[in-house]
Amino acid sequence: MSVYSQCPIVQGWNELNEGFPSISLRGPGRSFELTSRGPFLNKTYNAYSHREIPEEDAELTHVGPGTPGGEYLRRFWHPVIYTEELTDVPVATRILGEDLVVFQDFSGRLGVVEAYCPHGADSLEFGSVSERGIRCRHGWLIDVDGAILEIPGEPENSTLKDHQCHGAYATHEAAGAVFVYMGPPDKKPPFPVFDSWVRPGYHIVAGPRYDYSCNWLQIAENAQDPVHTAFLHTIVSGAQFTEEFGVVPELDYIETPLGLAYVATRRVGDNMWLRMVDSVLPNLMMVSPVWEDGKEIHPFDGPMMSRWIVPRDDRTTLQVEFRHVSDEQEVTPHWWANRVGMPGQMPDNRTYEQRQRGPGDFDAQIAQRPIAVHGLEHLATSDRGVILFRRQLRRGIRAVREGREPDGLLKQSAPVIPTYANDTVIRLPEADTLREDKLLMKETGLQLAKEYLKNPPLMD
Repeated sequence: MSVYSQCPIVQGWNELNEGFPSISLRGPGRSFELTSRGPFLNKTYNAYSHREIPEEDAELTHVGPGTPGGEYLRRFWHPVIYTEELTDVPVATRILGEDLVVFQDFSGRLGVVEAYCPHGADSLEFGSVSERGIRCRHGWLIDVDGAILEIPGEPENSTLKDHQCHGAYATHEAAGAVFVYMGPPDKKPPFPVFDSWVRPGYHIVAGPRYDYSCNWLQIAENAQDPVHTAFLHTIVSGAQFTEEFGVVPELDYIETPLGLAYVATRRVGDNMWLRMVDSVLPNLMMVSPVWEDGKEIHPFDGPMMSRWIVPRDDRTTLQVEFRHVSDEQEVTPHWWANRVGMPGQMPDNRTYEQRQRGPGDFDAQIAQRPIAVHGLEHLATSDRGVILFRRQLRRGIRAVREGREPDGLLKQSAPVIPTYANDTVIRLPEADTLREDKLLMKETGLQLAKEYLKNPPLMD
């Protein structure tokens, strides 16, 4: 039975439903909200009763200036472009519903500024990069911090340039990319340094970046849906990763200091394969290697990828990928080190029918509508990770709205921040019965995950 068939009376599902607001339910000793929903269908051939589509969950999905979700996202650093893409001409982009221009002036400094110049509101994508800053087409010279340096044609004693600035955002260069902070200047956090980014024997390579024509949330929450790796990436489309992903894992979830990780265990002969994927709030996923098959015993091995899911606006999303590559030959597959696209992602040059027969993440996620409608979902026990992720986001959004610091990265004070994405393979002979074996794997996997949280292996 669907979880949401019970929503009107909310029996035993309060924790799961906490992530879905809009309808207030109040009574003795309780006060909480549920999402507005389409009718629950319990009769066949009854689509007629499903014609009206509920509104999207604006609190989680809308990202523009002044929106609750947008103000929350603006409290964090986001990658917007790889530095190798910057030449002697500026680059127009759109991030969090704002039109921006990115450039690197001839002295090497990075600028991310509002697209429309303060003089005639012309787009600076057609401006001229200079030794210091960028000029609009009427010659106003704007520094990377928004200071107006020159206004040609003004009298010598004019102070016009001294009384105004152009909109600019703070930048940080890391791993071959430009990151931007778009929140209140007095709330700017330190740039995070993750243990997996400074891991001895590994280096970070900028991977491909992807544009999706859908809302950011339906992409980001995919990281906490490990069941789809069995069906979408293996059973439905053929093995896009390894054949061993075709087994639906035993599942659990664990909240981390940064957000959430799923704990998925599979049996491979006498081995147990533990896979954990990190969701670092609000929009970073750290993914363990997709070439794992669970056949060789090995300890915690860390992520293969860090990928930011950066909203351009409510209906389009930029994904910026960073790959973790071993310095040793043959440890990381050549295709991964050489920035070849990851299987099961973009449609590439396949026909529509080919994509129907072997869909990937792009196809599945944009097919949820430009903004997925949560009020039409019927989430089940295996969706607990998605529900927990939405709940964490909502708590963060409401913390910012109430003037509090949200949980996660902004509360981390250590110079290097632990992460938990990994594959681990241990010897664990089968229990006597299938039921006992499933329980054994689940308990063992969760025990390992808790140990990793207590003593993060990459911090050694």
